[in-house]
Amino acid sequence: MKEPAVVNYGPEPGAVELREIEVPAHGEDEVLLDVGAVSVCGSEVHQWQARNSWPVRHPVVLGHEFCGTVREVGARVRGFARGDRVVCETHAIVDPDGPLARAGLYQLDPGRRGYGATVDGAMRPTMPVPARILHRLPGHVPDEHAALTEPACVAYSAVAVNSDVKPGDRVVVLGPGPIGLLCAAMARLRGAEVALVGLEADERRLEVAAAYRCLRFRSGSEPLRAWARERDGAGVDGVIDASGHSAALGEAMALVRPAGFITKVGWGPQPLGFSLDPIVQKAVRLQGSFSHNWPVWERVIALLASGALDVAPLIGGVFPLREWRAAFERMEKGEIVKAVLTTRKG
Repeated sequence: MKEPAVVNYGPEPGAVELREIEVPAHGEDEVLLDVGAVSVCGSEVHQWQARNSWPVRHPVVLGHEFCGTVREVGARVRGFARGDRVVCETHAIVDPDGPLARAGLYQLDPGRRGYGATVDGAMRPTMPVPARILHRLPGHVPDEHAALTEPACVAYSAVAVNSDVKPGDRVVVLGPGPIGLLCAAMARLRGAEVALVGLEADERRLEVAAAYRCLRFRSGSEPLRAWARERDGAGVDGVIDASGHSAALGEAMALVRPAGFITKVGWGPQPLGFSLDPIVQKAVRLQGSFSHNWPVWERVIALLASGALDVAPLIGGVFPLREWRAAFERMEKGEIVKAVLTTRKG
């Protein structure tokens, strides 16, 4: 028996198509999900255009931001039953006996393999997943919102775990993509004044920042520099770089105050081409932030369930699986922040 899936079948630009694949089986420690909704990540648009800087196993089914309903339960699975609504972490394969996993940092396991890159992902109607990375989803959270749990977890880790954001801080977020907007939302939840920064081409995405009560500035502009210096002339308390461009680190170093922080969550494969000495001179803390773990997911689900975090402003359209190309193209052009694919009717 076969079902449709969005498959990245090669490393060249445009090598994504809707294919018929075998309906998957599930193991003793896994459940089989009826996938409800899949949010399109910018990384999948990058893979479609062969701009990725991470390894990909071809062919691979795309999709790592998703929710679903348990259809079948493996013989050794406990705590989940048919009909349960769930969201799923992205860590398809980790070494449970490795030192990082034992420390609760399994997302940093060097052998980690993730959905949509090296393990078949969720852009298909059914999917097997290990029970160890499932989280129960409250019934009132719609599928389209639940599908954004994963990027919200990325933002939570960047802001609430790997940054020192305090109430009353001024924080600049570079890059108004989905992660940048969610970082801005998280920083607002922590009581900071937030400015979201983008380019002229980001105007539509920057408009979404108003929903989270954030200021908006153009990159490199004098109004941005003036806002950063407005209080005491020293700069902002922190900068979160979600831009995906290495050069943004230079702007971050210029905006941050001495003894402030810069958290880099956006990937940027380009060479820097400038000195990092301002980090030393200002005694700035430069912190990387990657992925998330169990407690982060539980906190984010609680934020979604309570309404404290509203992801609806990010969703620019909901598309059936067969219209994946239209969804990818609208995100590629910057017309929308997030596209969501519905998969039940493929």
